[in-house]
Amino acid sequence: MPVENVGVGRLAAGVDASIVNRLMFIAAFIVLTFAVFAVRLFQLQVVEGEDLGNRARRNSVRTVRLEAPRGDIVDRFGRELATTRPAFGVQVMPAELRERELTLAALASLLDLDPSELSERVGTPKGRRRFQSVRIARDLPYDSRTRVESHLYALPGVFTDVSPRRYYVGGSLAAHVLGFTGEIQIEQLEKRSFADYRSGDVIGQAGVEGRFESILRGRAGGRNVVVDVAGRVDEVLDEVEATPGGTVVLTIDRDLQRVAEDGFLPDVIGGEEKHGAVVVLDPRNGDVLALVSRPAFDPNSFAGGIDSASWKRLAESEGRPLQNRALAGQYPPASTYKVFVAAAGLEEGAISPDDRLFCPGFFRHGRRIYRCWKRGGHGSVNIHEALARSCDVFFYQLGLKLGIDRMAFFANGFHLGRRTGIALGNESAGIVPTRAWKERRFGEVWLTGETVSASIGQGYNLTTPMQLAVAYAAIANGGTVFKPRILLRQAGPDGTVEQGPEPESLGKVPVSPEHLASITRALEGVVYDQGGTGARARIPGVRVAGKTGTAQVVHLKNTEGLEEEEIPFKFRDHGWFAAFAPVEAPEIVVVVLAEHGGHGSSAAGPIVNAVLSRYFKSSTPGEPPRRPEASEEAARVVRN
Repeated sequence: MPVENVGVGRLAAGVDASIVNRLMFIAAFIVLTFAVFAVRLFQLQVVEGEDLGNRARRNSVRTVRLEAPRGDIVDRFGRELATTRPAFGVQVMPAELRERELTLAALASLLDLDPSELSERVGTPKGRRRFQSVRIARDLPYDSRTRVESHLYALPGVFTDVSPRRYYVGGSLAAHVLGFTGEIQIEQLEKRSFADYRSGDVIGQAGVEGRFESILRGRAGGRNVVVDVAGRVDEVLDEVEATPGGTVVLTIDRDLQRVAEDGFLPDVIGGEEKHGAVVVLDPRNGDVLALVSRPAFDPNSFAGGIDSASWKRLAESEGRPLQNRALAGQYPPASTYKVFVAAAGLEEGAISPDDRLFCPGFFRHGRRIYRCWKRGGHGSVNIHEALARSCDVFFYQLGLKLGIDRMAFFANGFHLGRRTGIALGNESAGIVPTRAWKERRFGEVWLTGETVSASIGQGYNLTTPMQLAVAYAAIANGGTVFKPRILLRQAGPDGTVEQGPEPESLGKVPVSPEHLASITRALEGVVYDQGGTGARARIPGVRVAGKTGTAQVVHLKNTEGLEEEEIPFKFRDHGWFAAFAPVEAPEIVVVVLAEHGGHGSSAAGPIVNAVLSRYFKSSTPGEPPRRPEASEEAARVVRN
């Protein structure tokens, strides 16, 4: 065999051996890889199969509703009155309840709830509703929240969440202005205006919360999450953020509001909270700077859902804390009504500024004697002195000269006897009686003796504190009746700002500027003249005009010589005080009603003084100015 053939054979044998080795290595690698896969598959399927299966079954995708925080309510200087805070709640997902009755019973025990009521609330939803969570609690105390979260591993279908809850910064401060929130009612859901709401949504139910619901309400978002058996979020799949509500800026001045409310607190030496109302207006544009009704309630008690016992206690309380006395309370205006009778007398020519009438302390009409509040009488007085000293006999005589219908005409001209239209609702109209009114109401003719009583704001006359404030604002600004304004502006979540309604004139009073000026001088005399009844409204450096009034609630016999505290509370007189300042260019009107408080000067005067003092107080560094300027539009309306 040739040498070259032997070499070729050996080379071929070497190549074949190399290929075989490589193939064997690859084969071994493949076998090993499959062996690893087989071992891992055995581990997953056999060793850990049951545990992994349970974990897979226990994890689920849950759609979580993200509630939108309501917009803030702030005062005219941007200080918070109502905002939101985080609240921890509990929800149940019906589709995820494994042992329904056992789980709900355990949850009820943790939350101190009745198991049957909880079961009824969750119900047995069908179809898609099984995947809609049911809220069980909105604002858990810390200890309750801790108990629930420590047992979530044993409560499949139960989970906790954090949602925004309404929070009223001042508690009961401005409660009747702000109103309150609560879950939407079934009858509300049936209305077209609530078409995009759903059961369980929280909405404004009263006051600013209800009136400006469309501004304050946000838009809910949602989140798809993967959760484990304990309700813990393992992964967020996707999310649509909630859009917060807009901010409502009110005309209210928080400082004036607080000072006015503090006037009804018990005296330092003791006693109970006083009842009544305060309205503070800017006469240049109708802005409501403060609106008080006492006693009040804490809107925070409604934010998380008020229980039936607490609601019953509020609704049935003798103090009627849910009633807004400033808008819905109707009271005899008493001597505060004399300014409208005086305006009618001057405008009709029934009396001149120089005419004098005599007051011996009583007035005989027919077989009845009508007394003046001052037993000894005021003697000979003109209209200025009669207003300053609040002489009843003078106005008895003037009222008879005018007649009930002419007095009513001028009272209506100051917008008494009708709603002011303030954007808070639940406002009473009051009563300005006429002959026709009595005929319609009682089917009886009008008696002249009733005219005598009506001339000093008694008898059938009824007014609200807001109506009286609007009327006195018209005197202060020279004759323009402004609609009270509560919304200054609104701001959207994107920062856009929209101004509130412009000042709106409801008309001019049917009294000449000269006669209004005469009345204003007389009202200044109420505060500063000797014998004037309103000296308690005086404040340093500012001239104040005002009128007191004491409204008799019921005529009681055998009360001669009794001290006020000896008369049953519900039979005591109401005290009024209406004032504005400064006299030369009025910026503020204050009307105070001290319900069953007695005399207007002593009961209501100190509150008027406190509000005016705060308003005209020089601002310290860092404080907002107390005297907001009138808008150009307001000035234009007044001029026209």
